[in-house]
Amino acid sequence: MPLHVPPAPAPALRSVLAALGSPTAVREARTPSLRTAQGPVSPQLPLPVHVLDRITAAGTSPTRLAGWRFLIHCGDRAVAAADTMLTPDGWAFSHFFEGPYVASTERALRHAETTLTAYQPRLLSVPELYMLTLWLHADCTDDGAEGHLAPTDLLVPLAPAPPGITAHRRHRAADLLPVLTHRLTPAPLLGSPA
Repeated sequence: MPLHVPPAPAPALRSVLAALGSPTAVREARTPSLRTAQGPVSPQLPLPVHVLDRITAAGTSPTRLAGWRFLIHCGDRAVAAADTMLTPDGWAFSHFFEGPYVASTERALRHAETTLTAYQPRLLSVPELYMLTLWLHADCTDDGAEGHLAPTDLLVPLAPAPPGITAHRRHRAADLLPVLTHRLTPAPLLGSPA
């Protein structure tokens, strides 16, 4: 079933296109693959990036929209990504980057397209664990900026995943959140030996 990719805000897309058209922005980016791309590059697959700041005892947590990420394609593959952020003046280009999360995101999206259920793809960052997941949101009518992490939503940890969490394995949010809660809960302090 095809994924229902939400449309990015037009100013976010325009800011990425302007950055791609700027020799200075591309040349100064720490993305050798973008600087050496053979052929035209284009931003594709805009994904809202949500941040999970905390996990509640009930296992659900509010997320907040942190930006939009575009995979930058050259030919048939992603060579980099571009992030945008919300500023007081609206959506603005933040930075280009490359690395394992670009290929991992592309792989997870291809795999998600083979599901029988329709999903809206998003990215979910868990900063305390240095973890990024593909969030397959079940409500395809949400605009991408809104919506809560539902227990039946799927989370696919991207590589590199934190130790003990398998990358590219689908988890229901209701199943993965308790694991993350356990990982984020500090161990009790033990008394000094007597």
